[in-house]
Amino acid sequence: MRLFIWLVVMMAAAIGIAVTARFNPGNVVLFYPPYRVDLSLNFFMVLLAAAFLLVHFLVRAFNATVNMPKKVAAYRQHKRERDGNKGLRDALKALFEGRFGHAEKAALRAAELPENAGVAALIGARAAHRMRQQARRDQWLARIASDNTMKTARLMTVTELLVDDHQPEAALEAVRELNASGTRHIHALQWSLKAEQQAKNWPEVLRLARLLDKHKALHPALSARLRELAYDDLLSDNAHDAESLQRVWSTIPSADRIKPFVACRAATALNARGLHDEARLVCEEALAANWDERVVRAYRDAAAPAGSAALLVQIEHCEGWVRERPNDAELALTLGSLCLKQKLWGKAQRHLEQALSDASEPRMVRESHLKLAQLHEALSQPEDAANHYRQCALATIL
Repeated sequence: MRLFIWLVVMMAAAIGIAVTARFNPGNVVLFYPPYRVDLSLNFFMVLLAAAFLLVHFLVRAFNATVNMPKKVAAYRQHKRERDGNKGLRDALKALFEGRFGHAEKAALRAAELPENAGVAALIGARAAHRMRQQARRDQWLARIASDNTMKTARLMTVTELLVDDHQPEAALEAVRELNASGTRHIHALQWSLKAEQQAKNWPEVLRLARLLDKHKALHPALSARLRELAYDDLLSDNAHDAESLQRVWSTIPSADRIKPFVACRAATALNARGLHDEARLVCEEALAANWDERVVRAYRDAAAPAGSAALLVQIEHCEGWVRERPNDAELALTLGSLCLKQKLWGKAQRHLEQALSDASEPRMVRESHLKLAQLHEALSQPEDAANHYRQCALATIL
């Protein structure tokens, strides 16, 4: 439609000019003594228009010639940008596809453009790392070591790759440099946690796990497992004496002390160092919050001396728990063992036999037979004692 309108306008203008020029009697005289030139006004207008077009063409040609170097430079820059951006896209695509050799080659092309050099170096470093080419990886990272705009990205990449390469000390050094710049974010904390775990720096693992839990940045199952590993190492360290173990225990938050895996390991460690009173208190607090057979077993190992008031208190606690959990084999075995130590023969036999009937693990069967054998031996019943010893031995073999 627009083309049609232009054609109509041009045709109308041509007709108007033709009609006007036909009835135009004017002329133009150019006089320069001794020369004189007479021109019709129409011809003069045509010459004037032609001169204008010629001058316009010459000016444009001159400007184009003058601007040619700039245009060539701009074209070359545009081509470099186009090739560099294409190389960057190809590098990212190849990296995500797992074609790390192609990714590194494309990163080399992308790095030719200064604006892409930083990102290309990170892609090249990741690709070289996946191919286990640590020297090339370090060369890529060294390219942007002095680029402050890429500092955070470089340090995060260094931390991730070194943790993956099981170099926790070097990774933690990168984390410290990152923290020194004032950058603290969740992803950095997550990689710090992995590095500290590899370095077996368990106090720091606990601190980072608590911090990430506050931000809900750690899966609850993973958090629980990390805490378990940390507390297992801290409480099971053979270098601890009774005093240092109690000092470690005092640093554990109250919310963690009542967790079964923490209480069990703490009670086991306390029992090993003769701190049975402290072990019993740990188990009782934990069982009041969360019932767990491992803690019950540690509570049995923390039995007070025979005839002591503490042992009677233990028996009373177990009897109260038995009323709430009448079919708990581990609890029955614990109560029977405590009664055996207190020489309450009837109660001991009843609860040990109940533990034996409800036992679901070979360990419990073996320990129940052993306790019953000791009971019958104390009651001068050698045949029954021998039978239980024999059953204990068979359970051990099986």
